[in-house]
Amino acid sequence: MAIKNLMNKSFLTRAISGVLLVAIILLTVIIGADVCFIAIMLASLIGLAEIYKVVGINAKKLSILGYVGTVVLFIMVRFTGYEHLGMFIVLYTLVILAAYVFSFPAYKTEEMMMLIFGVIYVSVMMSFVYSVRASESGIYTVWLIFICAWGCDTCAYLTGVTLGKHKMAPVLSPKKSIEGAVGGVIGAAAIGALYGYIVRNQVVGIKDTMLVFALISAAGALISMVGDLAASAIKRNYGIKDFGKLIPGHGGILDRFDSILFTAPVVYYFLVFLGKNYFG
Repeated sequence: MAIKNLMNKSFLTRAISGVLLVAIILLTVIIGADVCFIAIMLASLIGLAEIYKVVGINAKKLSILGYVGTVVLFIMVRFTGYEHLGMFIVLYTLVILAAYVFSFPAYKTEEMMMLIFGVIYVSVMMSFVYSVRASESGIYTVWLIFICAWGCDTCAYLTGVTLGKHKMAPVLSPKKSIEGAVGGVIGAAAIGALYGYIVRNQVVGIKDTMLVFALISAAGALISMVGDLAASAIKRNYGIKDFGKLIPGHGGILDRFDSILFTAPVVYYFLVFLGKNYFG
């Protein structure tokens, strides 16, 4: 009975925090691009702190370079898009290496590499959520990011529970099955197509909204599973269950947005190539 009550309490906590999280995302996205910009930048800073803490460099002085780099990145994206992304990555890497040289031997090579990896893995990838939202029809297309990630996750879970037999990644995630993965991709594509039909008259720059949204959702769903497993691999390597405790029942920002980190750039670039003049 005690175990049952504990499970019920855990489920209730997870459900409540999940509903609140969705409500916050809805408000953030609907209110406007500027609010979304601030929210995504803050989420990136928190996510960066989570991964820096996991690898053991969050408390070290040079970690400030990662936070400053994140703010500079978002300001750049806000005013110039990704035109200078390559230059930013090169300059940020040079700054990190210069700090490494002039502080030697205070820091290890692995620590400096994680300073670079963290900004690319968390901040750069997360920034695409804002970029999609900031587009002309962003208030509609930004939801594709979440359909790819969470739509796939939900459909994969339901399919896996009912039909799952063959393990997809037995070491990283024993509960995930090939059948579940297929169901997740098909389910996400179906949700994307339905959503495309609903907003077909609201999105500019895309002719066949149902087809384009279905393709984006299917491709994004495949990539979202890689994002989920990549986060699992990092946690396995460092022997932790969650990246943080910010969201009760869900873990940290990276635990809930691990798939989003991968689907956001996928959606952005698919809109660029399939939407033709979508971004102007």
